[in-house]
Amino acid sequence: MKLSKTEYRGGEALRLESRALELVIPTGLGPRITSLRSRRGRAGNLFLAFPADEPRYHGYYLRGGHRLWHAPEDIVRTYQPDDAPPALKHLPRGAALTQPTEPLTGLQKGVRVELIGERTVKVTHTLANRGAWPVECAAWALTMFPAGGYGVVPLLPKGDHARGDLLPTYAMVPWSFTDLSLPVWQLHRDFIGIEVAKAKSAQKLGMTQFPGWSAYWRRGTTFVKYAAGIAGATYPDMGSRFEVFTNGSMLELETLGPLTTLAPGRSSTHVEYWTVLDGLPKPSSDGAFAKSLAPAVRAWLAQLK
Repeated sequence: MKLSKTEYRGGEALRLESRALELVIPTGLGPRITSLRSRRGRAGNLFLAFPADEPRYHGYYLRGGHRLWHAPEDIVRTYQPDDAPPALKHLPRGAALTQPTEPLTGLQKGVRVELIGERTVKVTHTLANRGAWPVECAAWALTMFPAGGYGVVPLLPKGDHARGDLLPTYAMVPWSFTDLSLPVWQLHRDFIGIEVAKAKSAQKLGMTQFPGWSAYWRRGTTFVKYAAGIAGATYPDMGSRFEVFTNGSMLELETLGPLTTLAPGRSSTHVEYWTVLDGLPKPSSDGAFAKSLAPAVRAWLAQLK
């Protein structure tokens, strides 16, 4: 693992790298992760990067890459700017960044980024209540990808009605603007595929239970993220542990932590693990999913345990 200085949009940043991966973490704003590259792939920066002159969206610069929000979404509290420099702490395997407390919410966001292997990134998200009253919220970790790829959300293993599997195991949560008849949504036996190029308008879908991982394939390189669920916990957005959003120009893979009432001075954490797999076929068929992507992900997850 190597940590060195670089730049992001003319400001200071850190480059965190192994022999397989390279990440860019701005230190003049955030906390954000603006770039992730595989040294063996041909896709370049796997994350979406907005142009430097992008307009603000409800007062907020999206920028692209990976960010931390707090759910449920609200037009005011969600879009609090993260333009100020965060406090920076160097770690043996990465860096921790903690932003100033948001004046309107009393919440303070922190992101800890660590390379725990040549091809595994651990991202720990923290929400701390620095205000004077309790706040109900959930950590919401969002990763943005450019168009031109294919998203994958795996489904839970199938049961058997004849064997006595009589109860439901998960629910899909559509938004008011979600249209499941559109070809952007591809329903397979063991996964839901998202053909980003076929999204002509905003589309979003949540999952209450799923195997914990999701993926985005583009130009022969596959990004995978995993977040463990907490049994018995309450999640926002009708119980969603995971959400995917696309509008045709990009795709977001989003994981959520439990909905928690944070008393003043208390905090909550939400952990994601990332990896990058090179050379797999586009996982848009049952065969490519079952024979290539799913086994590769299972092998990676086994290394985390």
